[in-house]
Formats: sequence, C-alpha cells, structure tokens
Amino acid sequence: MDPTQRTVRIEVRVSLKPGVMDAEAESVEKALGLLAISPTPVVQTARIYDLEFSGVTVEEARRLAQEAVDRLLANPVVHRVSVRADPG
Repeated sequence: MDPTQRTVRIEVRVSLKPGVMDAEAESVEKALGLLAISPTPVVQTARIYDLEFSGVTVEEARRLAQEAVDRLLANPVVHRVSVRADPG
C-alpha cells in the first residue's frame, strides 16, 4: 500500500508510576466503598491519547508519537507510557 494513502492510528496510554499519588483513583476507591461495592477494587487512572497520522509509515508514526510523548504528553519521572500502533 502506498504510504501516502495510509492512516496509522497510535494509542498512547499514560498512567502514574507505582508510588505516585493518584488522588482521582483514591476518590473513586472511597466512593466505591461508600456505595458498598465489595470487595472494593484497586483503582488506577490513565489517559489515552489516540493519534492518527496520514501519509506516513507505521515506523514514522511511532517515532512521531514517541516525540509527542517525550515533549508533551508525559513526564518520565512520574508517568509510565505504552505506545501501540494500529496500521488500520
């Protein structure tokens, strides 16, 4: 397939590293307990960014997504990141 016609979808998942306070998750856990949902699950939050690139190869889309992660979407001190490509 001609790369200029291809759309590549990249899913970037950004979550907090273990040991980093996740206030939103703590609030949800507390609310689940108040709702008598038992056993109360451990909750973790994450942000998912769906990036769609047109006219690039999968490798180029991954590189561009990683650049976005490094420069904008995540802080390596507190976040863990997974990047997954769906060539579509």
